[in-house]
Amino acid sequence: MLTVVSQPGSDRLRVVFACTPQTGHLMPLLPLATQFAAAGDEVIFASGPAVADAVIDRGLQLRRVCPDLDDWFAVLRSRTHGLPGDGLAPERVEGYFLPRLFAEIGLPSMVEELTALVREVRPDLLIFEPYALAAPLVAASCGVSSVQHTIGLRMDQSIVDLVNDAVTPAWRLAGLNSPVAAGLFDGSTLGICPPSLDWPDASTAGVQPLSPTVLPDADASLPFELPSEHPLVYLTLGTFSNTDISLFGLVLRALADEPVTVLATLGNDGDTSGLGEVPDNAVVVGYVPQAQVLPHCAAVVHHAGAGTTFGLLAHGLPSVALPQSADNFSMGRRLSDIGVAKVLMPGQVDESSVRESVRAVLTDPEYRRRVELVADEIAAMPGPQEIVDSLRRNARSR
Repeated sequence: MLTVVSQPGSDRLRVVFACTPQTGHLMPLLPLATQFAAAGDEVIFASGPAVADAVIDRGLQLRRVCPDLDDWFAVLRSRTHGLPGDGLAPERVEGYFLPRLFAEIGLPSMVEELTALVREVRPDLLIFEPYALAAPLVAASCGVSSVQHTIGLRMDQSIVDLVNDAVTPAWRLAGLNSPVAAGLFDGSTLGICPPSLDWPDASTAGVQPLSPTVLPDADASLPFELPSEHPLVYLTLGTFSNTDISLFGLVLRALADEPVTVLATLGNDGDTSGLGEVPDNAVVVGYVPQAQVLPHCAAVVHHAGAGTTFGLLAHGLPSVALPQSADNFSMGRRLSDIGVAKVLMPGQVDESSVRESVRAVLTDPEYRRRVELVADEIAAMPGPQEIVDSLRRNARSR
């Protein structure tokens, strides 16, 4: 049971953050959460066991309100009697998974315990990422102020409509009217996607920009020596799409004879046994914080996950994107549309295409010029401290 120490009338706020129990959904929320904590507020994360260490390591509280994402997938798999989404074209992935996995399964798995938490602590703010679809329902049913904190591109309206249809029965079961846009915009919204990268028709009305990443640190250092002074190419597939060890091997082989140094991070549980022989121009490690790596890079090969993408854009780095799952495909399309990356969709990836794409982004100055324009956009976006100050003022004035 949580011990709530703030008192009525105190300047100290109670803030609950609700997120899907997966690293890529948690990490974008942490800068704002830690800034609230630094301001003296009580911060409670409502999620699943998978994110516990990352939350607790930052001195924040965790309330487990749902099972982990693997359990959600298991339920979906039991319904489909096969691998969910198997064979889907990339453009259909989000429209398939968001209503089925996050609305029909994720929302019911979280709503009861999140409601209990909110009724217990009566937070001043309930901040949620858009895949934690129980949060707007709970905010509406409990009468608390909500803030949507985006974690990538904003959802396409056609997908929002599908999600709204999927969550409507749960809203009616709670005695509420059918929501609009799944309740995502019932409160205020913090948008972390730089404007030029977001969908051209994405409405910015009422959306408060928030910088998506820690800005570049010129003094960042790597915890190891690199084998040469050639330009550094960083290879990462993030924390969710990094299970295909053969893809790491393909990229390393593709770049083995190129005048570059490759740093590949496989993840904390990365197993190098399936890689084969590591080329002389490559270093393979489990994990290095992105903020330590990016200041040293000339280019990045990645999966088009939002966290990786925003980081490399903030550093003005051209890239080669190899979308793997989830919203990677949408992000990849937008990176290609604005000309800051070469994008290879599944079926286009082989050693030759990877090699030629890396050469292109390293040698064509247009990629660097375009990505630096996006870096300037990110640098101009307000940071967590400014946003927390504003949210605290608004909360105290109510």
